[in-house]
Amino acid sequence: MGELKNVIVGQSGGPTAVINSSLAGVFRTAKMNGAENIYGMRYGIQGLLEEKYVNMSDYIKSELEIELLKRTPSSYLGSCRYKLPGIHEDKEVYEKIFKRFEEFNIGYFIYIGGNDSAETAHIVSQMAKKHKFPLKCFHIPKTIDNDLRCNDHTPGYGSAARYVAMAFMGDNLDNVALGGVKINIVMGRHAGFLTAASALARQHDDDGPHLVYLPEVAFSMDKFLKDVAAVMKKFGRCVVAVSEGIADKSGKPIATLLGGTEKDSHGNVQLSGTGALGDMLAREIKAKLGIKRVRADTFGYIQRSFPGVPSYPDRADAFAVGETAVKVAVGGKFDSGSIAIVRLAGKKYKVKYECVPLKDVAGKTKTMPRCFINRAGNNVTQAFIDYATPLVGELPKMERLI
Repeated sequence: MGELKNVIVGQSGGPTAVINSSLAGVFRTAKMNGAENIYGMRYGIQGLLEEKYVNMSDYIKSELEIELLKRTPSSYLGSCRYKLPGIHEDKEVYEKIFKRFEEFNIGYFIYIGGNDSAETAHIVSQMAKKHKFPLKCFHIPKTIDNDLRCNDHTPGYGSAARYVAMAFMGDNLDNVALGGVKINIVMGRHAGFLTAASALARQHDDDGPHLVYLPEVAFSMDKFLKDVAAVMKKFGRCVVAVSEGIADKSGKPIATLLGGTEKDSHGNVQLSGTGALGDMLAREIKAKLGIKRVRADTFGYIQRSFPGVPSYPDRADAFAVGETAVKVAVGGKFDSGSIAIVRLAGKKYKVKYECVPLKDVAGKTKTMPRCFINRAGNNVTQAFIDYATPLVGELPKMERLI
C-alpha cells in the first residue's frame, strides 16, 4: 500500500445499523491490499488524542469474524462528537495527532461519519499538507439523516427508513383498531428524508401516515390543526409523521421554542431525546379540536441501530463504500476525498461509487428536493416513494379484513 503501509480508521457521530459494514469493508480490503497494520481509533478522533486505539488484526482473525462485524449494528470502535480546533487555534492538538501517526507509521487516515466527520477528515488532510506529512485522508459516508451532499443516499438511511416504515405500519393498524390521532416524531435533523420514509408504510388507500410534516416546509400550527381536522372528518382517525426538525417561517426549529435544548461540540442543536415536541402537538389537538384520544411518541435513538429490520441494500452499500475508500487510497489518483454513492439512470436501481472533494461534503447539509413534497406541504409525492423504495428492501404485506 505504498511507502507507509499502516491504516488508521475511526467512526464518528451517531451509530447506525450498518456503520460496521463500512468498517468491515475497510478492514478486509486493506488486508487484501497488503496493509501491514490496520489500527482502529477508539471513540473517533477524540480517542486518538487520548491514546485510545487498537490493532484490529488482534481482534478480527477470520472471514467469519469480518462477516459478523458486517452484520453487527452500532459503532464497533466507539464513536464521538468531537470538533477539532481551528488550524490556527491549537497547534498542540495537531502536533499530537501527527506524532501518533509517525509512531505508528500511518499513511492512510479513514473516517466514517456524517458531514461533521467529513469536516474532521478535511481538517486533518489540510493539516497534513501544512505539516508536510505524507498522509492520504478519506471520508466514508454514514448518516441516518441522508443529508450528505454529493450522495444519492447515505449508508444508515436505508435501515433506519425501513425501521420507520415498519413502525408506522404497526402504528397504523393500532390506529385502525382504536381510532383517534397518533403522532410520531422522527429523527432527521434539518432534512426530512427519514420522516418521509413513514409514507412507505401505506398499502391501502386509507392507511397512515395521513399527514407528513418535514423541515423543508415552514410549519404553521393553524394549518396543522386544519389538516388534522380534515383527515379526521374523512377517515375518522389520523396518523401523523412529524420531523424533529420542523421549523417556523423564520427557520427556527419548533423544538427550540419549547426550551431545554442542548448543543454538541459542532454547534448542532439537540432535537431528539425528549418527547416535548410530540406532547405539545398532542395538547394543541386536544385543546383546539376537542379530540379526546390523542397520543404521541418520539422514536428517538432506537431508530439508529435497531438490529431486527436491517436493509440489505443498505448493508451492501455500506460495505462497498468501505471497500472503495481503500481502493481509491491505494490507487494513487487522489490524496484525499469523500466516497459518494451515485444512482445511475434507468428503471432498475443501480449505483456507482466515486470520490469527490472533501470540501464539497464537509459541514454541508442536503435537504429534501421540493419535487419529493406535495404542493400542500403536508405529505410526500410518488417521486419520493420511487426514490426510497429500493433503499429499504422488500417490506412485509399487511392484510385488512374490512
